[in-house]
Amino acid sequence: MQKERNPKADETTVLAEPVSGQVLVCVVLGLLGAGLGWLAEVVANWLVTLPWAPLQGPAKLLTSIPRPGLTIGLVALGAVAGVVAGWLIALHELKVEVSARRVVLGRKGETREIPGEEITLAFRDGKELVLLGRKTEELAREECDHKPARLAEAFTAHGYAWADEDPHKEEFRLWVPDSPELPAQAHAVLKARAETLRKPGGDEPRELRDELRRLGIVVRDADKRQYWRSVSR
Repeated sequence: MQKERNPKADETTVLAEPVSGQVLVCVVLGLLGAGLGWLAEVVANWLVTLPWAPLQGPAKLLTSIPRPGLTIGLVALGAVAGVVAGWLIALHELKVEVSARRVVLGRKGETREIPGEEITLAFRDGKELVLLGRKTEELAREECDHKPARLAEAFTAHGYAWADEDPHKEEFRLWVPDSPELPAQAHAVLKARAETLRKPGGDEPRELRDELRRLGIVVRDADKRQYWRSVSR
């Protein structure tokens, strides 16, 4: 049952990695990258001393660069690569802003806002945060690294109902192409989505998930396979 909304609608709880944590990740990965850059020179010097070894050509080319330019270059390159990797990790993390009036989900500089009155339940499904609407449709399903306890505290503090698991998980069925249980239009979208799931990255699966939602179908993925259920009527 949905709780009464918190009257303090202007208060917002923000779940996001603090700037200090993001900087720490970049620094640690930068140092790790610098260490790997230094190690690359050591390995290259070792390879050229062997009578036979893989990658001797690149190793000889690398060691032909005068020092200390080689060492400085490899260490700097490794450090930059580490910092960039840390920045990409921070950019990919989901930022969750919760208030009684709305929930805002942000990732990669893009935000998605869901009005609070449309949300009837929130829960974690595996590594994903899921928000359900009045007809049990999924208003949002986003990969989320925040701990379930932090999410539960944030949502319940603003009057949202929280569940420890998906209450509709037993309703999901494995999608079988052209089965009579689904209309042809839904099968067409699921077939297109099955192709996008074979490709790493991209927003196509999420966009097609939204299209299925408009058709009254909820879909979840497990091991590249699609499971579906119908929304409540």
